Amino acid sequence: MNRINIITLGVRDITESLRFYRDGLGFRTSIKEDEDEPAIVFFNNAGTKLALYPLEELAKDINEKEPPKKKGFPGLTLAYNAKSIEEVDDVINKAEKAGGTIEKSPQDVVWGGYSGYFSDPDGYYWEVAYSKDWSFDENDMLIIK
Repeated sequence: MNRINIITLGVRDITESLRFYRDGLGFRTSIKEDEDEPAIVFFNNAGTKLALYPLEELAKDINEKEPPKKKGFPGLTLAYNAKSIEEVDDVINKAEKAGGTIEKSPQDVVWGGYSGYFSDPDGYYWEVAYSKDWSFDENDMLIIK
């Protein structure tokens, strides 16, 4: 087993979350705009990667001065890997306009890239990051060497 097919987020309000991801961030789904409260929503994404990172370091990466506490921070982040610095800024701005909370403004980071964090209406943390060392294959899958 070396594949993740579905990551499911438990949300408080499926309609609010659907609007955040579909209408605010542009995630693609077969759910129609007039469908009020779907039982479940599947977004059609290009691909997924899983990374392991020490919990304490991940919490500090989100907010070094006031890292999320273990009780409220499960040690899980989702990531969108951008193809440019401008795309990082654009996605962070879209998230904020859609009702997300900026947790860390985009900036140059210690590992040599550029990244920022937002949280969605349910408090799930998303990193939006770019590195000149990354590339993408013909299926838009991230390649990390």
